[in-house]
Amino acid sequence: MSCPNFELVTLRGGGKSIRSVAHGETMHIGTDPVTEASELHIRQQKIAERGTLWNGPGPFAIWDVGLGPAANAVACITALQGAGVEAEIHSFEIDTEVLEFALRHSRELGYLAGWESAVERLLAEGHSEPLPGVSWILHRGDFSLMAPAVTPPSAILFDPYSPARNPEMWNFGTFQMLRASAREEIPCVLTNYTRSTSARVTMLMAGWFVGRGVPTGEKEETTVAANRLDLLEDPLDAAWLSRVLSSTNSAPLRGRLYGRDPISAEDYALLAALPQFEGA
Repeated sequence: MSCPNFELVTLRGGGKSIRSVAHGETMHIGTDPVTEASELHIRQQKIAERGTLWNGPGPFAIWDVGLGPAANAVACITALQGAGVEAEIHSFEIDTEVLEFALRHSRELGYLAGWESAVERLLAEGHSEPLPGVSWILHRGDFSLMAPAVTPPSAILFDPYSPARNPEMWNFGTFQMLRASAREEIPCVLTNYTRSTSARVTMLMAGWFVGRGVPTGEKEETTVAANRLDLLEDPLDAAWLSRVLSSTNSAPLRGRLYGRDPISAEDYALLAALPQFEGA
């Protein structure tokens, strides 16, 4: 079965990944699906450690926002092996065509090996149980228009296409909805591949505390957000705030259209008054 919307590509290190022909973007560029998922999400979120120590309330919930070819979700499942925790992985995806493509090429991609039956059931039935006590649930639809009534997240793996290609997923409303879903009594961390000033400004103004994340692949820096400042190892500081004014791409993203604009005086005043920058 052909799939003109996606194609396999060979990365610089020799590994395989998937390129979206429609979006003109290669997934996990500069590294490979397993390495990026491990560096950006699993280790940085401390999924295995937090899962092992989890004592509620409710199951340990991971929101996989942008299921794509399931590299991040499978990395979470692998990390939870042996943790003995009741967990839920909620994967959100508007179109599962790329996962269906990945499943047909599981041998070349590698990371789906051993999990094919779990993926097949997820696609067919909307849920599967890849490990005892671990539920994997698929939510189909446009996440930016959802108000998910599911277990509040402890971890959010935020991995949609870029703001230029998928602006509605990066706007103020989406990050505000995510922040409202993170309960104050449950520590929650969000990891993402971007270092965009406008994306970070949008996250901050939506109520997140935001910091610098680990390098991965060709990216020297990524982004981490949390519902508590003490969860961040390297929070954005006064020096970063001062550079926002000189950036040509620092306006918060609103609506469903992508724009590259400097921040307004009004928005900058709101940004500078946020708790993260008190005393800056």
